[in-house]
Amino acid sequence: MAVLKAPLKQRKTTVVQLRLDDEVKLKLSKYAEFLDCSPSYVVTEALKLVYRKDKEFQSWLLGQHTKVSGPSSKGDVFQLELK
Repeated sequence: MAVLKAPLKQRKTTVVQLRLDDEVKLKLSKYAEFLDCSPSYVVTEALKLVYRKDKEFQSWLLGQHTKVSGPSSKGDVFQLELK
Protein backbone atom coordinates (compact mmCIF):
# COMPACT_ATOMS: atom_id res chain seq x y z
CA MET A 1 0.00 0.00 0.00
CA ALA A 2 1.37 3.41 -0.95
CA VAL A 3 2.19 5.86 1.85
CA LEU A 4 1.02 8.84 -0.24
CA LYS A 5 -2.24 9.02 -2.16
CA ALA A 6 -2.62 10.35 -5.70
CA PRO A 7 -3.95 13.93 -5.91
CA LEU A 8 -7.68 14.56 -6.14
CA LYS A 9 -7.53 18.02 -7.71
CA GLN A 10 -4.98 20.62 -8.78
CA ARG A 11 -4.20 23.14 -6.03
CA LYS A 12 -2.56 26.55 -6.39
CA THR A 13 1.19 26.06 -6.56
CA THR A 14 4.49 27.90 -6.26
CA VAL A 15 7.53 27.14 -8.40
CA VAL A 16 10.61 25.95 -6.47
CA GLN A 17 13.95 25.12 -8.04
CA LEU A 18 16.18 22.81 -6.02
CA ARG A 19 19.09 20.43 -6.39
CA LEU A 20 18.82 16.74 -5.53
CA ASP A 21 21.47 14.09 -5.63
CA ASP A 22 21.04 11.62 -8.47
CA GLU A 23 19.75 8.75 -6.32
CA VAL A 24 17.07 10.90 -4.67
CA LYS A 25 16.00 12.29 -8.06
CA LEU A 26 15.70 8.78 -9.49
CA LYS A 27 13.64 7.55 -6.54
CA LEU A 28 11.45 10.65 -6.71
CA SER A 29 10.71 9.93 -10.37
CA LYS A 30 10.06 6.25 -9.66
CA TYR A 31 7.76 7.01 -6.72
CA ALA A 32 5.79 9.47 -8.83
CA GLU A 33 5.50 6.81 -11.53
CA PHE A 34 4.39 4.28 -8.88
CA LEU A 35 1.64 6.65 -7.69
CA ASP A 36 0.80 7.80 -11.23
CA CYS A 37 1.29 11.43 -10.25
CA SER A 38 3.81 14.24 -10.68
CA PRO A 39 7.11 14.52 -8.81
CA SER A 40 5.83 17.87 -7.51
CA TYR A 41 2.94 16.11 -5.82
CA VAL A 42 5.29 13.59 -4.19
CA VAL A 43 7.53 16.37 -2.83
CA THR A 44 4.54 18.38 -1.57
CA GLU A 45 2.97 15.43 0.22
CA ALA A 46 6.29 14.23 1.65
CA LEU A 47 6.96 17.70 3.10
CA LYS A 48 3.44 17.88 4.55
CA LEU A 49 4.06 14.50 6.20
CA VAL A 50 7.36 15.70 7.69
CA TYR A 51 5.74 18.91 8.95
CA ARG A 52 2.92 16.92 10.61
CA LYS A 53 5.21 14.35 12.23
CA ASP A 54 8.02 16.62 13.45
CA LYS A 55 6.83 17.79 16.88
CA GLU A 56 10.02 19.77 17.50
CA PHE A 57 9.44 21.72 14.28
CA GLN A 58 5.82 22.36 15.24
CA SER A 59 6.92 23.77 18.61
CA TRP A 60 9.59 25.89 16.96
CA LEU A 61 7.08 27.18 14.40
CA LEU A 62 4.64 28.23 17.13
CA GLY A 63 7.43 30.25 18.74
CA GLN A 64 8.10 32.24 15.59
CA HIS A 65 6.82 35.81 15.61
CA THR A 66 7.59 36.68 12.01
CA LYS A 67 4.74 37.50 9.69
CA VAL A 68 4.48 35.21 6.70
CA SER A 69 3.12 36.97 3.65
CA GLY A 70 0.21 35.35 1.89
CA PRO A 71 0.56 33.82 -1.54
CA SER A 72 0.51 36.17 -4.49
CA SER A 73 -2.10 35.84 -7.19
CA LYS A 74 0.47 34.48 -9.66
CA GLY A 75 2.43 32.37 -7.15
CA ASP A 76 5.90 32.99 -5.80
CA VAL A 77 9.15 31.76 -7.31
CA PHE A 78 12.19 31.11 -5.18
CA GLN A 79 15.29 29.01 -5.45
CA LEU A 80 16.27 26.44 -2.82
CA GLU A 81 19.58 24.65 -2.95
CA LEU A 82 19.93 21.43 -0.97
CA LYS A 83 23.46 20.35 -0.14
